[in-house]
Amino acid sequence: MLRIDAHQHFWQYDPVRDAWIDNTMTAIRRDFLPEDLLPLLNKNQVDGCVAVQADQSETETDFLLQLAAQHPFIKGVVGWVDLRSPALEERLAHYSQFNLLKGFRHILQAEDPQFMLEDAFIKGINRLRQFGYTYDVLIYAHQLKHAAQFVAAFPDQPFVIDHIAKPAIKQGEITEWARDIRKVAGLPNVYCKVSGMVTETHWQQWNEATFRPYLNVVVEAFGMNRLMYGSDWPVCLLAADYEANMNIVKHYFSSFSAEEQNRFFGGNAIQFYQLS
Repeated sequence: MLRIDAHQHFWQYDPVRDAWIDNTMTAIRRDFLPEDLLPLLNKNQVDGCVAVQADQSETETDFLLQLAAQHPFIKGVVGWVDLRSPALEERLAHYSQFNLLKGFRHILQAEDPQFMLEDAFIKGINRLRQFGYTYDVLIYAHQLKHAAQFVAAFPDQPFVIDHIAKPAIKQGEITEWARDIRKVAGLPNVYCKVSGMVTETHWQQWNEATFRPYLNVVVEAFGMNRLMYGSDWPVCLLAADYEANMNIVKHYFSSFSAEEQNRFFGGNAIQFYQLS
């Protein structure tokens, strides 16, 4: 079974476009490209990755597809397209020529929680299934209530929640997040990426035990057939190097069966994104 990092990013740093990388994030205020990631994957016995958009433009989608065409370890791309555009069907038809494009993502965490329930956005999501695309749901924990309503409207559309929906680990908040993510997990077409946890706690003061209660919740909620590993590299570098970040889940899942570990570290991502 291939081992897959189901969530990472590439960029050529642009201070205007990438304004979200603020003064607290100097560690990632530079270019991150496939040649930077490949040695880390090799060192950690990871066979391939899914490159996810970090900028909301078709230029970003095209950039990631170009990298994927040049680097066989990039097994799939999650791009961006304007899901509210009247020309969406034409854009999806255009992108259908690229087999490495597996799905799309909009940065919903930056939007009002109602955004995902607006007619234009809903119409866009409705178009994805006919082209066989997945959808990555990037939200904060407080948006889970809306996300439950959103994903329930599309029982045949494959969704994956990014970064376990970003609970406020730094504040130790778990009760409301756990209740709300269990509701989303009750829908069988929704998967969850175990990723992005280290940047939701104190960047320089964390230990693996911090994450165990949150991992317990997602394992109980989604089971081992709908969870997938993602590094969120290079964003994870704000709080941990690639290996230390991966060790959080390697150590947690070490007592699980070989089959369960294989599904978590690759099989579920391969199934969800139809990777080859």
